[in-house]
Amino acid sequence: MPKETKKGAKEAKTPRFYPADDLPPAKVKMVNNPCKLRASITPGTILILLSGRFRGKRVVFLKQLDSGLLLVTGPYSCNGVPIKRVNQAYVIATSQKVELPKKLPAIDDAYFAREAEEKAEDDEGVFSAEKAGGSGPSEKRKADQEALDKAMMASIKKVEMLEAYLQAKFSLKNGDKPHEMVF
Repeated sequence: MPKETKKGAKEAKTPRFYPADDLPPAKVKMVNNPCKLRASITPGTILILLSGRFRGKRVVFLKQLDSGLLLVTGPYSCNGVPIKRVNQAYVIATSQKVELPKKLPAIDDAYFAREAEEKAEDDEGVFSAEKAGGSGPSEKRKADQEALDKAMMASIKKVEMLEAYLQAKFSLKNGDKPHEMVF
């Protein structure tokens, strides 16, 4: 209970933190700059994905997008990984490299934006069979993936065992020490 003084007023509790009187309050600067690309990740480097649906798969790094994410592909015809964006915190760079085609498709962050769906006005629209089929990749994405795969598979087939390496999944067994491994 707070102590009461002779006049009946409550004594104010002293704060534990005393703000500096001579300094203005700190301003928070929000800047969305893309993170710096790791030195071990260069275009054509084979990466190992550590999380997500394709964890353990080996993919080829294409370029860094404006958002800081990495643009990678399987190629899809080789190991089933489509063109996708990945955070570099969730990859391991290997020493193996692939020769990339001279011209890559023009892919940026807007390429991955979802199309706006029209909402049905009546309640029956939610249960209609029209949407039950689901939406797959667009025809543009399929064409870009096929063109990129065709160009990359030519350079992958030149290197012995590289296609089998990309198809093999990465995993650790008992006794494996990842900090001592050389990728």
